[in-house]
Amino acid sequence: MHQAAVRPPGTGTGAVIVEFTNVSGRPCAVRGRPEVAGAGNGSPRSNRPLEVTPTGTSSEVLLAPGGKTWTKLTFVQVQGEGDGYCVSGTRPVTFPTLVIGLPGSGSHQVALDDGVVAECDNRVTATALQVRQPA
Repeated sequence: MHQAAVRPPGTGTGAVIVEFTNVSGRPCAVRGRPEVAGAGNGSPRSNRPLEVTPTGTSSEVLLAPGGKTWTKLTFVQVQGEGDGYCVSGTRPVTFPTLVIGLPGSGSHQVALDDGVVAECDNRVTATALQVRQPA
């Protein structure tokens, strides 16, 4: 998972690209959007599900062995300097990892390649799974 090139303004993570690879020896098909939770900092009981707002049209993505698919997750952005603040008045939250559930493919814990995910309001917008990496 890495920060997206196109992110909303603010000081938090803003948006990330999550890549999934077919590691089986057979072709597979995936469809839909992920479920997303902030990982519970060492305790699965502390995972925090995020409300996912879907965007884009979902269609089946066929993956050959070694094939990749992506989704872009856009968070409610943290504002300001230092610890930052949320426009809504809630407190910003940071997660060292996310738990991503793919339809028919189980859950996967992923880390940002440079830092942590910071977000407000426990909401995220997720694109449908796609063959081309989004910006």
